[in-house]
Amino acid sequence: MLRTIDLRGRTLTSAELLSTVPRATAAREEALTTAAAIVHDVAEQGEAALRTQAARFDGVEGHSIRVPVAHLDEALETLDPTVRTALEHAIERVRAASAAQIPAPSVTELAPGARVLQRWQPVRRVGVYVPGGKAVYPSSVVMNVVPAQVAGVSEVALASPPQRDHDGRVHPVILAAAKLLGVEEVYAMGGAGAIGAFAHGVASLDLEPVDVVTGPGNNFVAAAKRAVAGVVGTDAEAGATEILIVADDSADPRLVAADLVSQAEHDEQASAVLVTDSARLADAVAAHSAGQAAGTEHAVRVAAALRGPQSAIVLVDDIAEATRFSNAYAPEHLELHLADPRPEEFVHAGAVFVGPDSPVSLGDYLAGSNHVLPTGGQARYSSGLSAATFLRPQQVIEYDRAALAAVRDDIVALANAEHLPAHGEAVEARFAPEPADE
Repeated sequence: MLRTIDLRGRTLTSAELLSTVPRATAAREEALTTAAAIVHDVAEQGEAALRTQAARFDGVEGHSIRVPVAHLDEALETLDPTVRTALEHAIERVRAASAAQIPAPSVTELAPGARVLQRWQPVRRVGVYVPGGKAVYPSSVVMNVVPAQVAGVSEVALASPPQRDHDGRVHPVILAAAKLLGVEEVYAMGGAGAIGAFAHGVASLDLEPVDVVTGPGNNFVAAAKRAVAGVVGTDAEAGATEILIVADDSADPRLVAADLVSQAEHDEQASAVLVTDSARLADAVAAHSAGQAAGTEHAVRVAAALRGPQSAIVLVDDIAEATRFSNAYAPEHLELHLADPRPEEFVHAGAVFVGPDSPVSLGDYLAGSNHVLPTGGQARYSSGLSAATFLRPQQVIEYDRAALAAVRDDIVALANAEHLPAHGEAVEARFAPEPADE
């Protein structure tokens, strides 16, 4: 089911390595055009556009877009106790790991009386998107809301698609997770329309625009974030999921195959890639993945993802070349099944999972790390969701008269060099004698 690409004996550039396992760019490009139109409709038509979109994409009409608090209370009361316990454990772990991401304020004394304070200010209001199409993701409620709360965000609103099987309500497990975290501003709206509503607000729903939009989703959600960039802040464009596994002959092919299948389960466009220097392992993983894919609940979806051009087994000469491939690819999830893993050499990845007992599934739920991660190669320059996503570094400058006098001449010299003499004059005015009273 997984195709094998043999790169042994070849020296390829980073661009050539990337071209061997291409991302699904056509789907992304189509999504950009569609998502921009959807966002525009919400900005112009508000609630009417959201209702049209719900009927078209979710098969739902006449539902309460703003979720009544009673629905949240009911969902938490009827939540399976084992799921509640699991969510509580996830919340505890993500809260602890997120707290470690808050930078401490610092003061730099540049000279006597010359101080610059570096502090981190939370945004006021955040819109969190939680997918609800092919699967239900209460874990994404935790991964988005907890870092925002830890960062000090005062208002968190949440959106998830209305469910036809639940009379147009948001899935009850999503509602329960929101209530468990104290989030009561919840909207039954999905996809690009939800992103547009958060960015522009919807007056008839008392939905005020947010400052930052976060959350995973499909290509349309990722494209909608690009459409609202500049209107609001966004996290990375987390589109269809990706897993890249680097493994040598010491790896267990059953576990490697299981992890590839687990991520292919998300979406037909999911990327599942193994890079190895072991032909024996490559053959064994191909066989195990075919068998496991056929036996899993979402076999059709998994098969489509594994057969797609975005998925493959890549044979290379050695682990050094596998490392180079991984760093060029910059996967969302990177697993290292190596006798000598050396995670410090794998510098481009959304999250790195080291060893056979650290599968991506652990990170999806209970590792304490965040599962909202950059896809599509964005891990080269972007990071996963964290408390820092909701913080803005801000500098506070405080100089006394003597400290300003010490740099007075330099300011005037630079202002004149830039032909901005009023800048220098603003400083000189502070040292000019006060005019005598007439």
